[in-house]
Amino acid sequence: MPRSFKSRSIADVLFNEKEFSKIVKTANQEEVILKFHDVFPELKKIAQAVKFTKSVLFLRVENSVWRNELNLKQEAMIKKIKKHFNKVNIKKIKFI
Repeated sequence: MPRSFKSRSIADVLFNEKEFSKIVKTANQEEVILKFHDVFPELKKIAQAVKFTKSVLFLRVENSVWRNELNLKQEAMIKKIKKHFNKVNIKKIKFI
């Protein structure tokens, strides 16, 4: 007896099946890196998103003065990232 399969879209399978959760998480984190300057255009010449791993976003910053300044604004930056990318779990920003 043939099995009947319910027709589902690729997006439905990707976003709703547990087996693909790691892929979706990685894609969401990569989107933060790629679109960082869309959220913070004022930082284009100062900071560059380079890596996102274990809920930590790594930003390469021009110099130590800017690292310190951005470190003071870290909580506000995290809130803005969470608001813009609502499916991203970010807990900390490391400035390198």
